[in-house]
Amino acid sequence: MSDSWLLGHLRPESAWFPYLQAEFAKPYMQALESFLQQQAAEGACIYPPVELCFNALNTTDLDRVRVVIIGQDPYHGPGQAQGLSFSVPPGIRVPPSLRNIFQEIQQDLGLPAPGHGCLGYWAQQGVLLLNAVLTVEQGKAGAHQGKGWEAFTDQVIALLSEQSEHLVFLLWGSYAQKKGRSIDRERHLVLESVHPSPLSAHRGFLGCRHFSRANEYLEQNGIKPVDWRLPPVEWLDERGFLKPRDQRQPQPEASLSVE
Repeated sequence: MSDSWLLGHLRPESAWFPYLQAEFAKPYMQALESFLQQQAAEGACIYPPVELCFNALNTTDLDRVRVVIIGQDPYHGPGQAQGLSFSVPPGIRVPPSLRNIFQEIQQDLGLPAPGHGCLGYWAQQGVLLLNAVLTVEQGKAGAHQGKGWEAFTDQVIALLSEQSEHLVFLLWGSYAQKKGRSIDRERHLVLESVHPSPLSAHRGFLGCRHFSRANEYLEQNGIKPVDWRLPPVEWLDERGFLKPRDQRQPQPEASLSVE
């Protein structure tokens, strides 16, 4: 187990670790490791950097998850992928699907669209931003599909379904909906719509009210709702996460949800 290169990027102190550690000894995961190492040896540019492939799990621990948003692949353009589904680092142009997500939040909750696309603050609050496939080759969408990541993230979803209660799963598009078939819908709320892509958002994503409905369900079950705002980019650190309050300029007038 200690020989696993990928396992070294999952925080050993996390609540995920004891449940997922055994996956890294399985043949499918060993084959995935070999594939990624071969890609690196051949000079392929992999996104996100492998040290960020478990960023979603390392940021949103198992015992803190409240909402799960399932994506498909990381972004494959330079500088875009940061290991959180739909999210891009500060300074990177907001992708079209994420612009539609912000538009729906504005319509649903009356929150203005933020000036950046970094969703780290959501992840800090307990929104697991999980892609089905955790790496991709630059400029080649879907290049790492079918290499083993899907089996690993299936295990993550099964673990959430079995070990947690009263989670909200947001499944946008047929791919995410198939991925979520195993979720126990007696224990959790599953909200589905078309994908927020510009090709489909107008067919049911815009107007779905998933963000307010998620918070209503959480509150009904005694769970703190998600603050779907995003902090100003000046309040984020180099990883895209909210800085401690005393390090933010200008000083905030009101506290944010993680404080």
